[in-house]
Amino acid sequence: MQIEGKRLALYMAGALTDISGKMGYGVLRYSPNPIVCVVDPDYAGRDAADVTGIPRPCPVVATVDEAHALGAEVFVLGIAPGGGKIPAEWYPSIDRAWELGMILVNGLHDLLGTRYSDPSRVWDIRVEPLGLETNKGRAGHLPGKRILFIGTDMAVGKMTAGLEMWREARRKGIAAEFVATGQIGITVVGSGVPLDAVRVDFASGAIEREVIRYPDAEMIFVEGQGSLIHPGSTATLPLIRGSVPTHLVLCHRAGQQTLARVPEVAIPELRGFAKMYEDLAEAQGTFPRPVTVGIALNCGHLDDAAAQSAVRKLEAETGWPVVDPVRHGTTQLLRTIT
Repeated sequence: MQIEGKRLALYMAGALTDISGKMGYGVLRYSPNPIVCVVDPDYAGRDAADVTGIPRPCPVVATVDEAHALGAEVFVLGIAPGGGKIPAEWYPSIDRAWELGMILVNGLHDLLGTRYSDPSRVWDIRVEPLGLETNKGRAGHLPGKRILFIGTDMAVGKMTAGLEMWREARRKGIAAEFVATGQIGITVVGSGVPLDAVRVDFASGAIEREVIRYPDAEMIFVEGQGSLIHPGSTATLPLIRGSVPTHLVLCHRAGQQTLARVPEVAIPELRGFAKMYEDLAEAQGTFPRPVTVGIALNCGHLDDAAAQSAVRKLEAETGWPVVDPVRHGTTQLLRTIT
């Protein structure tokens, strides 16, 4: 569905300062669409930029009716709760947005297209694309670089790092493309494949199909999903086989030592962690071995001094360049892709 240029309202009730609001954060930071407001009764009357620290000023309102009065045409579910299910308490707000004639953008597994009489006003992002095939290994024959973002956990900044590097590459005149693989990236760029909605037999083929759309690109940045050490993650192998990456960027949250939602799983030493991905991607010489070029360090929870300290510490430990993509930019990482 095309929502280009339309005015957005982000539904973030109870999540404006919570990690589950990552869908809204991504749209706030990167969407080219005008954003008229955020809906969260907890912070109504304030500005979203002041609450979140994301430099995208817009008012926070309490109700869908207020959002509509401000001119919102699109109602985006900006929360990603565990399991991707729509909580029952959201439906009154969603139904009201529908009654007011707004387009609904839903990145969760519970679909809305069958709930309403006119599915043309619903964009259910997590729907398997039509016409998928199994992977044939064609991405490995592309001449351009393919950069895959890998993570030590869920929600550590893989999409953010990818979008920042893609935008920086384009600013430098590089013919660069971004392959979105999750609901946030797809909402922001308007295309991609919702990998966690694709049947496993077609998952790597779906990634391959997106990557080979860009035969002339100098660099293709592929949004990562999940983590090899997360017991609930199955996305890594389809991403690796579908994109046949030439380079990897390791994404990590500063100071994090265990998985956020499975704290009994410790995050291993980072160079060894990246080597595990390189070994899996190469498969004992079956495929080209990718090179890990550095670390995108999520320091959003730290002040500037603590972020700099975290960056210097990891650079000393790993010998790789380390940047917070939002604070420091990604030029240093781009220089390493040769």
